[in-house]
Amino acid sequence: MMQDNNQLWKIILNEIETEVSKANFLTLFKNTSLLSFEDNVATISAPSTMVIDLLQKRFYQVIKKSLDKHLKGNANIIFVPKAINKNEDIGMGPLFVEVSKTPLLIGHLPKVRKDYTFDTLAVSSSNQLAYVSAQSVAKKPGSSYNPLFIYGPVGVGKTHLMHAIANHIYKETPGRKIVYITSEEFTNEVVEAIRTNDTARMKRKFRNTDILIIDDVQFLAGKEKIQEELFHTFNTLVDKESQIVLSSDRPPSDIKKMEKRLSSRFSGGLTVDIEPPDFELRTAILLIKAKKYNFDLPIEVAKTIAEKILDTRSLEGNLLRLMTEMEAQVSPIDVLLDKILKGETQIEPSYHHPDEIIKNLCNFYRIKPTQIKSQKRSASLVRVRQIAMYLLRKELGLSLVEIGNILGGRDHTTIMYGVDKIENLLVGEGFSDEIKKVVHFSKTGRTN
Repeated sequence: MMQDNNQLWKIILNEIETEVSKANFLTLFKNTSLLSFEDNVATISAPSTMVIDLLQKRFYQVIKKSLDKHLKGNANIIFVPKAINKNEDIGMGPLFVEVSKTPLLIGHLPKVRKDYTFDTLAVSSSNQLAYVSAQSVAKKPGSSYNPLFIYGPVGVGKTHLMHAIANHIYKETPGRKIVYITSEEFTNEVVEAIRTNDTARMKRKFRNTDILIIDDVQFLAGKEKIQEELFHTFNTLVDKESQIVLSSDRPPSDIKKMEKRLSSRFSGGLTVDIEPPDFELRTAILLIKAKKYNFDLPIEVAKTIAEKILDTRSLEGNLLRLMTEMEAQVSPIDVLLDKILKGETQIEPSYHHPDEIIKNLCNFYRIKPTQIKSQKRSASLVRVRQIAMYLLRKELGLSLVEIGNILGGRDHTTIMYGVDKIENLLVGEGFSDEIKKVVHFSKTGRTN
């Protein structure tokens, strides 16, 4: 049976290799194996907890799709680390005494990351006020600051704080109804309710919550119907002392095309800003991330990376790159540090968030992100959307449904078609060079 598992896994890996980037495949998939498949549960071995974490978060659906295809069923997946004793005879007994048959879950609340807590957030002067305010709201929801409005540029930790609030409340009082949603998803829910003539259900969902958390409310600007629904939901929740938490890239008064009555509600509680992280905070973030992956990162190395990388979201990507290089080269940490200091190992921003890819793509074509997510179907916009679909699928490993939600609530078949279209253009003639140039710019922010 072990031989059958090995053969099956080789076939599955061959399929996955065509769906993910070469870097992701070599780093995450190459040293995995299918240990067993019993009672519709596939147990997959990976070399480290870091790899398991990334496979679970970014490629679970990719693996499951291929498993379901070959096993002709609805497979559940368990990831386990490889045995410490490499000479252990697996056939002599179970690899672990007890392994749960329940797949690992990403968070315990819908769309909320379990690892985004107050304990895992690095704090300094740039985010201390927001941190203390969020803790106060989490400890006494509905009574401290309502609403709590957090604003700041991309990548400074707004979403982390919002997830931390949700996680803390869930841990202390799991019976409370908590809803975390992006403004794009809120918009889609309202539009769909109007389309299906089912606004009553939608209103019950949002107005019967104990804690409503909405990310990136600046994207509601100019959407009159959506703003009206949020205004009435806002009033209902405040009257019943339910907590509201909002985030934006700018303060309420600076959000253009936002109704004054709604902007006034946003400012009615506590408004706090988060500034870009300073050198000390970036260093602390790296050390926290390294601890998460059980990686012994010397503080001098963390300082070196923090000096070169200013963008918070790029810090983790560069940490993973360093870890991967150490594993591939089998070099001591001091040797790699010396290379970094001499410029022999180039550390570059690494994008791991859909917003970064979409932002770069829009900068290249000189359009707005709202145009990509709109329902307009001009030939030029359709092409840009398809490139976005391709990048979100191949570089971030997002599911078709997730990509559809990010790009304005599009159907998964549309996403599949778009990805295939760009793949064909990349191997064909005509648009090949242009697409490659755009893909490179979208991933790096540079033209060469």
